Amino acid sequence: MIYVIRHGQTDLNIERKMQGRMGLPLNEYGLEQAHGLRNELKDIHFDVVFSSPQERAIQTAEIVTGLKAIIDERLDVYDLGEADRVPINEVKMSGPLPDTNVYKGVEDPNCFVKRIFGFMKELENKYSKRELNILISGHRCTTGCMGAFFEGIPTDGNILRFSSDTGYYRTYTFKSRELNSK
Repeated sequence: MIYVIRHGQTDLNIERKMQGRMGLPLNEYGLEQAHGLRNELKDIHFDVVFSSPQERAIQTAEIVTGLKAIIDERLDVYDLGEADRVPINEVKMSGPLPDTNVYKGVEDPNCFVKRIFGFMKELENKYSKRELNILISGHRCTTGCMGAFFEGIPTDGNILRFSSDTGYYRTYTFKSRELNSK
């Protein structure tokens, strides 16, 4: 079973600011969320734990599992460039993303999907033939993209619908992906 967890709350979540690679560690409530998930998943033995390199994701993964997370750069949050930490209601958007004509350094969305799908495909190739519990700790964008790996990219392109709220998770199996792809 694949457990895809969105990190717990940070102060930027409360402040309703864009949170990318300049994000913050978990706040007190975020720590409580991670400990709550640990209690909820206490009967699950995790064989492998992966995390984004962002501190908030690492904290969540390690609190939930009690294990050291394997950090993979491909799981890093979508790079918001200059839109990072801008109040959400003030960001100039181009569709669902910060406008690249206004903000420098915003990641190409196709490259983002390619790196997340590349990680997931590698995981599938390495672990799908074994009965394991794998935890992956990430962000709204990365967990949404992982959901799209299993469910398919929606026709409107909105992969965020597959993400959970901060401190929550979704589960997937590679077997269901095989069934869905036929």
